[in-house]
Amino acid sequence: MVKMPSITSTIAMMLICMCSCQPKQQSRESLTDPPPNRPELNEEWITIDYVMGRFDPATHTDFVLIDTSDADRSGLYLRKDAYAAFRQMSDAAAAQGHKMIIRSATRNFDYQKGIWERKWKGETTLEGGMKASDISDPVLRAKKILLYSSMPGTSRHHWGTDIDINSFNNDYFKSGQGGALYRWMQENASSYGFCQPYTDKSNGRTGYEEERWHWSFKTISDPLTQYCKLNLKNEMITGFEGSETAVEVNMMDNYVLGIDHQCRN
Repeated sequence: MVKMPSITSTIAMMLICMCSCQPKQQSRESLTDPPPNRPELNEEWITIDYVMGRFDPATHTDFVLIDTSDADRSGLYLRKDAYAAFRQMSDAAAAQGHKMIIRSATRNFDYQKGIWERKWKGETTLEGGMKASDISDPVLRAKKILLYSSMPGTSRHHWGTDIDINSFNNDYFKSGQGGALYRWMQENASSYGFCQPYTDKSNGRTGYEEERWHWSFKTISDPLTQYCKLNLKNEMITGFEGSETAVEVNMMDNYVLGIDHQCRN
């Protein structure tokens, strides 16, 4: 007589077959998915060269080209995790009638150096139409540029976590469509891992002036900020015109770490 399998073993075999025979569903991003887990500070990818922007995002495996439907021009890059979170946030905003366009994303050391030195030499005028080159005192000249522009090696835009959206004018975000978008961001951006690093200075924040257009993917920028706090020194900020002022203006404490409390640990 052939021994028949027990009911228990038969059910188990059926369950195994069902699990193994079912086609695996491909994962897709959902607006309800939480942001990626924050990497630990000992991750090998966090280095001085990385936080100072000494790499090419176009060839870095963690970066991706931003689709032109999300940006005002081609050739912009972000970290893959930051871009995925942005698209989730942008889709959610669009569902409420708000349009987000990335105006600036990753800027490496060389890119930031070009911005800084054109301002330092007076080739690019500052707010109000003045030229920084008209300021003879180098420290005062640096501080004037630092109202809205970072020294190369210190910008959060080096990290691939930070974006500028829609307009570089704070007034745009105070009324109309810009004001509605800003209110939405204040209420919802944190749900997608984003924060505004440069708020107004009513809470005692130091450094750059308010930038309502600048948003940071805190999930990744937080450990990078902490790494800078522990490892990046004013004396290391070199390689461009005016870099000798980095120590006197105390770039680390006043600017790199001069961010809103919501963008801190």
